[in-house]
Amino acid sequence: MTGTVITGMSVAAPIGLGTEDFWRSVVAGRAGIGPLDRFDASGYPARFAGQIRDFDAAEHLSGRLLPQTDVSTRYALAVAEWALADAEVGPDTLADYDMGVVVSSAQGGFDFTHREFHKLWSQGPEYVSVYESFAWFYAVNTGQISIRHKMRGPGAALVAEQAGGLDAIGHARRTVRLGTKLVLGGGVDSAFDPWGWAAQLAGGRVSTVADPARAYLPFDRDAAGHVPGEGGALLVIEDADSARERGARQVYGSVAGYASTFDPKPGSDRPAGLRRAAELALADAGLAASDIDVVFADGAGGADLDRVEAEALRCLFGAYGVPVTAPKSLTGRMAAGGGPVDLVAALLSMRDGLVPHTAHTRHVPEDYGLDLVLDEPRVAQVRSALVLARGRRGFNSAVVLTHPDF
Repeated sequence: MTGTVITGMSVAAPIGLGTEDFWRSVVAGRAGIGPLDRFDASGYPARFAGQIRDFDAAEHLSGRLLPQTDVSTRYALAVAEWALADAEVGPDTLADYDMGVVVSSAQGGFDFTHREFHKLWSQGPEYVSVYESFAWFYAVNTGQISIRHKMRGPGAALVAEQAGGLDAIGHARRTVRLGTKLVLGGGVDSAFDPWGWAAQLAGGRVSTVADPARAYLPFDRDAAGHVPGEGGALLVIEDADSARERGARQVYGSVAGYASTFDPKPGSDRPAGLRRAAELALADAGLAASDIDVVFADGAGGADLDRVEAEALRCLFGAYGVPVTAPKSLTGRMAAGGGPVDLVAALLSMRDGLVPHTAHTRHVPEDYGLDLVLDEPRVAQVRSALVLARGRRGFNSAVVLTHPDF
């Protein structure tokens, strides 16, 4: 195998901490969407979220780090540790400048900032934590991971809402191709304090349906918006030759193709950019549409956006031409964390020969022409997967993964 390979990965999601815990929940269809209880949300029009409920930060971070980290950074640091352990990578595995970090965040440290601003307004500036200077920032996860694991190679932070996590993977691959031997890449987000919740509701795309099992229905005729989630995933991306030389114990797959596009301005007669992103990613991978065994869809959960994605897939693959799934219906949309979590699910689909289903969705409009996997996982040989993500304001990203033996 040549190129860039994935040798480690892990997840923190509303349905599981760690790769295998997450995957068992996906296969079983265990949902992580329920009432938002981080604060009193009873006065808000939307009250459901995909929350991580069994994470104790004190078990994963030192007492020194806890006061200077937002909840999203705590997730990111834990997931980084798990992913690097999965790849059997430590500070001495490679020279520190041979290891980089690229982590996307769409929301930054909302909870931390809201808490410190409350101190500012109610008590005065002398009560604001000095850590507010960086704990809110979109790049803080990249920086904290780099410091903790002595990964002083190239670092970056990308901001493109739901598309940002896939962009981080594409940037990590580019960084490896330019000579860095290993890059930890992905995305993590959380914004479930009152300020962060209000910001998410302001976008107008959050479902207000009063049944958690019906609130987020990707591609369903009753789709009425999405449910926000929190968490994300990080993947260890390596130069294949370097991974072989260091004796990497496993290769989950290859990042064979990546592309991103941007939608035209609203009101334009030009098409949305999602199909073009998929086409460019396939071309980058040197594959035809017929080579793809499954699509992990963006699955926005709104009738207008779902129809655009369905049209893009129908034009690319033909009606019912490829199995499609959106397992994020179990977790909610995790902003920058959503795409990388789908990448993990796609790689596990390759490993286990199982395509997860789209939970809760039951009635897909016929004119969508989608072979959406429903009701239960589908047994299938998966040697290649296309993963799609779209961010607010027009971001589109696509990644093609291939099996280690492809």
